[in-house]
Amino acid sequence: MASIPTPDPTCLDCRPEDPGQRSSSQPKTASAKQDEDVEDPSTFRPLERSIGPAVTIEYCDGCRWAPRASWTATELFLTFPSPTITSITLTPATEHPGRFRVWLQLPSEESPRLMWDRKVEGGFPELKVLKQRIRNVIQPKQNLGHSDKA
Repeated sequence: MASIPTPDPTCLDCRPEDPGQRSSSQPKTASAKQDEDVEDPSTFRPLERSIGPAVTIEYCDGCRWAPRASWTATELFLTFPSPTITSITLTPATEHPGRFRVWLQLPSEESPRLMWDRKVEGGFPELKVLKQRIRNVIQPKQNLGHSDKA
């Protein structure tokens, strides 16, 4: 069974608050560095592709498939939390009506692998099958819990 990832104990923002530490009348303060300007774009640190596997989901914007793509991305992140999959990108395929494809890019490979194509497969991905296909490439020994049962 896939487990829900627990918050990172070293992250001050993820750590559960001790109810005895502050009264309800005290405002919650940000745990980020007080001198850091959160709106400064130079503080953004994008992941490098070479760090780990990345998924790209192409979807037809005209068909209004953004919610399906978003749901698919969420399911993949819950099953393969970082660093197993380091990023998932949603890309509207405006020039290709009816497109819904899922790509897997490995740091060790030049070209991405096509994991699902709606037109080739005859429909949208069943998440169980898509997860198994991705798992078979990035972590063949990982148990997917109920998604591995017949």
